[in-house]
Amino acid sequence: MLNGIPKILSPELLKVLCEMGHSDRLVIGDGNFPVPTMGKDAVIIRADGHGVPELLDAILEVFPLDPYVDKPVHLMEVMPGDNVETPIWDEYKKIIAKHDERGANAIGYYERFEFYEQTKTVYCIIASGEQALYANIMLQKGVVK
Repeated sequence: MLNGIPKILSPELLKVLCEMGHSDRLVIGDGNFPVPTMGKDAVIIRADGHGVPELLDAILEVFPLDPYVDKPVHLMEVMPGDNVETPIWDEYKKIIAKHDERGANAIGYYERFEFYEQTKTVYCIIASGEQALYANIMLQKGVVK
């Protein structure tokens, strides 16, 4: 354990966050996300006992979002006809605003299958135990100063 590092960040996750370079991306997947299928070329980290908001907040304590792109955060759009509410997105907006001055303006959206395609190119996928639907989130790393 270290001072100033959120306890939810495991040594394995800290190592991966440190290895990532500018513009590398990671996904925090909800409990339904197909991590093994999408993560064939990515580092996979299990965080089954944790929800996405807690992981997102802790990661953004040490992980700057890329200031050189308009949308360094992406969410998976709800599929047309899927009668699903996404109140967790409001939590994400608050957390992002706490760590990045762009707040909700830093967030973009990918259609479900585009989100999957983009995920195939990320450095890391974190498998959470999040039960909310459409709770997947992709982050693009900025420059550490």
